[in-house]
Amino acid sequence: MSLRKNLEKYRDVDEDEILNKLTEDELRALEGDLEELDPNNELLPAGLRQKDQTQKIPTGPFHREALLFHLEKQAKEIKDREDLVPYTGEKRGKPWIPKKTVVDPVLESVTLEPELEEALANASDAELCDIAAILGMHTLMSNQQYYEALASSNIVNKEGLNSVIKPTQYKPVPDEEPNSTDVEETLERIKNNDADLEDVNLNNIRNIPIVILKAYAEAMKSNTHVKKLSIVGTRSNDPVAYALADMLKVNSTLKSLNMESNFISGTGILSVIESLQYNTSLVELKIDNQSQPLGNKVEMEIANMLEKNSTLLKFGYHFTQQGPRLRASNAMMNNNDLARMNRTDGPWHNFSAVDLEDV
Repeated sequence: MSLRKNLEKYRDVDEDEILNKLTEDELRALEGDLEELDPNNELLPAGLRQKDQTQKIPTGPFHREALLFHLEKQAKEIKDREDLVPYTGEKRGKPWIPKKTVVDPVLESVTLEPELEEALANASDAELCDIAAILGMHTLMSNQQYYEALASSNIVNKEGLNSVIKPTQYKPVPDEEPNSTDVEETLERIKNNDADLEDVNLNNIRNIPIVILKAYAEAMKSNTHVKKLSIVGTRSNDPVAYALADMLKVNSTLKSLNMESNFISGTGILSVIESLQYNTSLVELKIDNQSQPLGNKVEMEIANMLEKNSTLLKFGYHFTQQGPRLRASNAMMNNNDLARMNRTDGPWHNFSAVDLEDV
């Protein structure tokens, strides 16, 4: 409070009046000090941030050894400050007691009938494991061994106690053979309208150029024998989807089209779905598992178009939203009911029930 009172006397000081009383030499000196010094610059040394006001003349040269001797002597002469609470060596607080480890109680010996004692004494390890499995001690056997022991009286565990915690043996599944379809030859057969070619399978052939896939779609426009076309995993994109959409507008023979697991966007998918309003022969369309999700807006458009179609019977796509999923499912159910009623004189009169189920 005293420091604040001392500073209050400078509150009403008129700086202009003080500057007017200064002489020219004093103003010039003040201006030089302000130019050379910067009290707020923390990067400068302390000697450059303020004016040197020391007027005392040095008494002599600086002696480091004499200063250290003086400080050591002064430290020995001054007594240490007494502790507020003297140290007595008394222990404070609760002593630490380690926790006792819980020891499992020893199981008491069980006395069985003499016949059971003899049977267990003469049983092998495999027979003991089967008995344990039947009693529900699953940790001694795998699930497969346990259920086989329940279903059969034969000894399942041939290895005895050594088979504890062993997993079921893995059964290797051979890889699928690569697609042996000759792309160039099949394309020529489609262009020549080969009557023996009804199923074109290009699945998982990744090195087919986009130009060739578009040529397939162009050749299918005039083909009247191919009923099933599958291009799964062929790295097809939107240009291929546009070509297939143009093909569906004029083709009247194709019954099944599978374009799953490709790089077709929502725009390409919508172009294929829109072409169904000009097609009455396609009964199955699969477009699932594209590289990027189609989105809610595209799914709603797909559901709207499927509701306007009356010939498509199977649609392969996993909707992410419940609304479009239910609408598409109801549309397929309505189309199937209509196909059953018109199977004799409708657009499906050339297809039998077996053909429709095989699609």
